[in-house]
Amino acid sequence: MIVITGATGNVGRTLVYLVAATGRAVTAVSRGIQPDSFEGVRTVAADLAEPASLRPALEGADTLFLLVAGEDPDGIVAEARAAGVRRIVLLSSQGAGTRPASYAHAVAFENAVTGSGLDWTVLRSGGLASNAYAWVQPIKTARVAPAPFGDVGLPFIDPDDVAATAAAVLTSDGHKGQFYVLTGPALTTPRERAAAIEAALGEPVRFVEQTRDEAYAQMTQFMPAPVAEGTLAILGTPTAEEQQISPDVERLLGRPGTPFADWARRNAPAFR
Repeated sequence: MIVITGATGNVGRTLVYLVAATGRAVTAVSRGIQPDSFEGVRTVAADLAEPASLRPALEGADTLFLLVAGEDPDGIVAEARAAGVRRIVLLSSQGAGTRPASYAHAVAFENAVTGSGLDWTVLRSGGLASNAYAWVQPIKTARVAPAPFGDVGLPFIDPDDVAATAAAVLTSDGHKGQFYVLTGPALTTPRERAAAIEAALGEPVRFVEQTRDEAYAQMTQFMPAPVAEGTLAILGTPTAEEQQISPDVERLLGRPGTPFADWARRNAPAFR
């Protein structure tokens, strides 16, 4: 059985359906999950901030898909090992490799998983296309899309592609001890992403370039200051590695990643 944490999130929801479609037994886990959240899939409410709450979900499991969430990765790994889990696939962040000082939380999870004695695979995701959901309210109310560093490009990845690569790793062999970097197929700038949403809506959307301080004040409302600093560093002064198009998505899926414009068209109703 495969246990999928974060099952109601942007990646997890698609991942549950993809893995269940292969015929594997799946347990979907999140804090607020409901019995009817997924048709035909076992659901268990649990909180990664409280590792012991995972025990009912882990009963009978051999594989765990784990998010970087909570403050006790060693406790989560201990619960998995005690339940008989043999393999962990961790969804981490590219920043854990490129800026470990700023992404210490993700690094701690990677260290717990890679040092667990279990089989493991680490997926280091770049920025998600769904980060554009931060524009939902300003676009809905004022048709503006605010962001810093308007002309700096990064290879943002469609969360459905993250889910698809995770599903490929969870349901096939040959991934033990691997780090995979997940990116989109092309660099896009905030200005270009706003234009893609404008095209998807068929209505004007004005890009507004924020200062770094304005963006920092906004980010620290929902993320720790060191993570905000690291994120802004990537957004404003990315390294060559952070701007590189990784081959791992195409290698795992047998197709290129999904362009941001496709994500925008698929999700245009959220911005109306």
